[in-house]
Amino acid sequence: MSDTALLKIHDLSCIRDDRVLFEHLSLSVDGGQMLLVEGRNGSGKTSLLRILTGLKLADAGDIFWQGQSITQLGADYYEAVCYVGHHDGVKRELTCLENLRLVQAMGKPAAIELDDALEQVNLYRYGDTPVGNLSAGQKRRLALARLLVTESKLWILDEPFTSLDKKSMANFQALFEQHMAMQGLVVMTSHHDIVIPGPNLKRLDLSA
Repeated sequence: MSDTALLKIHDLSCIRDDRVLFEHLSLSVDGGQMLLVEGRNGSGKTSLLRILTGLKLADAGDIFWQGQSITQLGADYYEAVCYVGHHDGVKRELTCLENLRLVQAMGKPAAIELDDALEQVNLYRYGDTPVGNLSAGQKRRLALARLLVTESKLWILDEPFTSLDKKSMANFQALFEQHMAMQGLVVMTSHHDIVIPGPNLKRLDLSA
């Protein structure tokens, strides 16, 4: 593993319902790279992402951020992470703007106007609309808008393109590439094709 990598996974193992999903997993991801986690359903993709966020504990091994264990870093690590799970994680009873304000209150706010963030995800006209009134694609775009409104170096995304049309997928892939160009990291799962230049894309197949 690279000694200079921002994110390191060392000898990681995960067991669920007495079944080993993966074990002795070690790899590193540098600034400006994307790690695409692949594998059949039930291979442990979502479990790995949740372990990387700190929401779930691994059965063995450790995760290092900038050379320090995330268990020691605690809140400093969580501030560096923005997680969008397979479910949108938005509050249906709140408006789009209220959801983004809540996200900022729980993280480190980015220097962007919330209306501008909504415009970037094509939701500008829906700022005062309760999320329960949005379509599935609109809810997904709102969930991904949290990437814009917080300053997070590490983006962890579980099937981010779910419910998105081709135009929205292209817009968010461009956003991922922009984040990587600024030496950010992206760890994600996706059933859709990801086109990232050569060494900037790393693949991990948990089915292997």
